[in-house]
Amino acid sequence: MAQQGHSQVSKYLFHTAAVVGDYTAKGTYIDLDGMRVYTTGPSTATSAIFIIYDIFGFSPQALQGADILAHADQNHQYQVFMPDFFKGKPLPLSVFPPDTEEKKKRMGDFFAGPASPPDTAKKVPNLVKQLGQKYTGVQKWGSLGMCWGGKIVSLTSQSGTPFSASAEVHPAMVDPNDAKGFKVPVCMLASGDENPEDVENFKKNLGVENHVETFGDQVHGWMAARGDLKDEKVRSEYERGYSVLLDFYHKHL
Repeated sequence: MAQQGHSQVSKYLFHTAAVVGDYTAKGTYIDLDGMRVYTTGPSTATSAIFIIYDIFGFSPQALQGADILAHADQNHQYQVFMPDFFKGKPLPLSVFPPDTEEKKKRMGDFFAGPASPPDTAKKVPNLVKQLGQKYTGVQKWGSLGMCWGGKIVSLTSQSGTPFSASAEVHPAMVDPNDAKGFKVPVCMLASGDENPEDVENFKKNLGVENHVETFGDQVHGWMAARGDLKDEKVRSEYERGYSVLLDFYHKHL
C-alpha cells in the first residue's frame, strides 16, 4: 500500500507564514524568452528544482514552498525556478471545486487551452535547457509538480527526461500507465482526495526508486494554493510535506 501516517519530525528550518496574504517571497522574477519565471535560492547551488505550479498560478503558498526548498537546509540549498506557464492568467481559485455547470465549463476550457498537459509538457525540456544555459553552475535538475503540474511531471519523466529526480504533490489526473515509463526516481505525496486505487496502482507500476505517501487528512492542494496555513494542522502537514521532498531531493540531486 501507499504509505500512510506521519514521517519523522522535520529537521529543517521553517518559518512558515500562517497568513498567506502576509507572505513576502524571497526570490525574484526573471524573463526567459518572454516567459516570467520566479527564481529563488543561492546562485552557488549546483542542483536546481524546476517547479510546475497548479492551475492557480503564483499563489503565496506555492511561492513559499519554492523558498522552503531553496533555503530550509542551510547545508544543502537549491536554485529553484517556477515558470509562469499561464502568462499572468491562471484560473481563479473560486472556480474550484467545479460544482456548477459554469465552473465545469471554465475549467474544461482552461484544461483544453492554456493548461493542456501535452502542450505544456512539450515546453518543459526547452525551458530547462534555456535555464541551464543561463545558470551554468547547475549540474543536476529535479522537478516538482503541484496538482495539475503533477501530470506534467509524469509526462516529462519518461525517456529523454532532463530531470534526475521528479516529485508530484497532490497530483491531478493520476494515471497508473504513466508510471510504467518513469526513468528517474519519483516522490508522490497524495492527499486524501486523490483516488487511492489510482495512487496504489501508480506505485505498483513504477520500475524506479520511489517514495509514495498519502496524507489522508489533507485536501487536494494543501501544499499549494488550497493550503489553509492559518489552520495549525494544515500548516504542520504542509511543512512535513516539504520536509519529505527535501529528504528525497537530497538523496537524488
